[in-house]
Amino acid sequence: MAKVLGIGGIFFKTADPKGLRDWYHRVLGFDVQSWGGVIFPAQPDGKTVWSPFAADTTYFAPSTGPFMINLVVDDLDGVLAKAAQENVHALETNDHDPSGRFAWLIDPAGSKIELWEPKPKA
Repeated sequence: MAKVLGIGGIFFKTADPKGLRDWYHRVLGFDVQSWGGVIFPAQPDGKTVWSPFAADTTYFAPSTGPFMINLVVDDLDGVLAKAAQENVHALETNDHDPSGRFAWLIDPAGSKIELWEPKPKA
């Protein structure tokens, strides 16, 4: 049966692509390639979430954008420390979710970024 296998990429418009690439490199450690993007390795558990939200959700606030990017991290505290060195601080953190730990940032384009450190497998 023909079916979609997963998310192949995230593509979006921004007024300053170079500046945004540089921010993601400095703040979140993205390995931006010469062609302008990043290729992430497959996740050990092989999962990527796709989830539509209601048009009136406040979950993406304070961003007014129609999307939020969730990034899987291996060390939430380490990523937040790196971001803090660039004067970027979490809007909020959640260490009590059953699926792991979360923190949220806003990038220079105004997009909300959800950082997720999955709960270790038992």
